[in-house]
Amino acid sequence: MMKGHSYSLTTRWDGHQQETPYTYESYTRAHVIEIDGKSDLKMSADPCFMGDSQRINPEDCLLAALSSCHMLSFLAFAAMRKVKVVSYVDRASGVMVQKDLGGHFTEVILRPTVTITKESDRSLAIELHEQANRNCFIASSVNFPVKHEVEVHIHS
Repeated sequence: MMKGHSYSLTTRWDGHQQETPYTYESYTRAHVIEIDGKSDLKMSADPCFMGDSQRINPEDCLLAALSSCHMLSFLAFAAMRKVKVVSYVDRASGVMVQKDLGGHFTEVILRPTVTITKESDRSLAIELHEQANRNCFIASSVNFPVKHEVEVHIHS
């Protein structure tokens, strides 16, 4: 049986505040994502699209969602299979290509470095990344490959 989950947010852009004409070059890309009960996300476009480099951009959010979802899926499967995780660090990257006024991601590579206890099964920890990749809600929703290059270390 399938369960449905709903999410909602508000994206707020306060408009063109300058006394200059409204052109592609002049309008602000700064905006805020508001989610009830949570901290606001101060957003902008990527700097290559005239955005503010000090703010998060939508491409950052997509990469963060994929990395976070994979980690949470992995941690869930590790807990279920008695693999005790001491630490987890992912240095993720993605490639987006631009064509005319649009574009798309061609791939994302997740590079999790996981440290587990010496009593845990290292090969199982590696295998659980495959399961996490197949079951991550966000990775299952995109139309480009989400690859992973895993390192597993034993805590000393």
